[in-house]
Amino acid sequence: MRDGLRGLTTRGRSFLAAAIAAAISAGILGERDLLRVAVLLAVLPLLAALYVGRTRYKLACNRSLDPHRVPVGASSRVVLRLQNMSRLPTGTLLLEDRLPYALGSRPRVVLERLGAHQASSVAYTVRADVRGRYEVGPLVIRMTDPFGLCELSRAFPSTEQLTVIPQVTPLPSVRLPGEYAGSGDSRARSVAVHGEDDAATREYRRGDDLRRVHWKSTARTGELMVRREEQPWESRATVVLDTRAHGHRGDGPTASFEWAVSAAASIAVHLRQAGYKLRLVTGDGVDVDASEATGDGLLLDHLADVRLDQRGDVATLVQRVRQRADGGLIIALFGSLTTSEAELLGGLRGNGATCVGFVLHSSTWLSLPERARYESEQAHAAAALSLLQGGWRVIGVDHDGQLPALWPQAGRGSQGFALRAALAETVAGAVR
Repeated sequence: MRDGLRGLTTRGRSFLAAAIAAAISAGILGERDLLRVAVLLAVLPLLAALYVGRTRYKLACNRSLDPHRVPVGASSRVVLRLQNMSRLPTGTLLLEDRLPYALGSRPRVVLERLGAHQASSVAYTVRADVRGRYEVGPLVIRMTDPFGLCELSRAFPSTEQLTVIPQVTPLPSVRLPGEYAGSGDSRARSVAVHGEDDAATREYRRGDDLRRVHWKSTARTGELMVRREEQPWESRATVVLDTRAHGHRGDGPTASFEWAVSAAASIAVHLRQAGYKLRLVTGDGVDVDASEATGDGLLLDHLADVRLDQRGDVATLVQRVRQRADGGLIIALFGSLTTSEAELLGGLRGNGATCVGFVLHSSTWLSLPERARYESEQAHAAAALSLLQGGWRVIGVDHDGQLPALWPQAGRGSQGFALRAALAETVAGAVR
């Protein structure tokens, strides 16, 4: 009964207030008929509170999402199935599924009475324009009396998770630099082709066969070295995402960072489909190898969670990439860079790596005065030139840049010297 009284609606409380007013008026005026009206007004909300408060429905709820993972801007269908587990029929139920703000307003559905052991399903769709993981639920059921005088809520604790991944754009097929085998097949190539003296060696690792020790190299280096007779010939690529907050501009789904995240997802999926052994590194600490067994889901789930790092810097990013760098192709998505940051990135050119950088001119994501825009363009050109001088292939990206149109510039021979000369002339003109 206490729960029922606490659940009185505004209408129910108004009935009680009117009953009290009528009772006081009946006492003052001596009208017995008015007292009967007061009793009737008081009994109705009290009976409603008793009815709703004593209701104990046995309901089972099952929620399903189709699909559980959607790209930005796509919709997912949520199906709620309720079953009455008791022999008593239910009244009219108001269902409300709790949703994060990013998924839109909370859906409310009226479900007609359920008979004994009867089940019914309702469905709605959700759509998100922002990456992330979102909890759908819990479901709240509001029970009320036929007059709407009392309303109580019951909640189911179960929830489902919806993962909103970056938008993946199909890319044209181009031949990329730095690849050992275009198909990524594990075809073996012989390293020691001119005899034992020319055998490729590496440092001894625990578990290596001692019969493979190369004694001449061991004597020369002073460390135990083993012969590396066979080496897999495969395509390797590292996709690097810059998460420095001060390197990006704009807010929400149209920010420069969101362009970079979507580009990283598109490039990673494209390279995996081309047979590359792929590694994803981000400035906020993600470092994951994507094997064929994991599929694209692991990569996209990490990119769904990636966020801007307020304390991120290029030196830390370079260090993370170099921790397990083994040559191959490095494709990086950078925000705005300074010349000193571009010089630091030259350190990734070691160990035979080929580096391709998409450098976002993030200031184009803002509306700047003419003078500020000019200074931003000069700084962007200077950083791109410094990156070029460090051995990188540089692809500039403006606000209206489309990745499928820019992607062929990453291919072999697509990076001409005209860009280098144009940038040098621009910077020289700025200095003069």
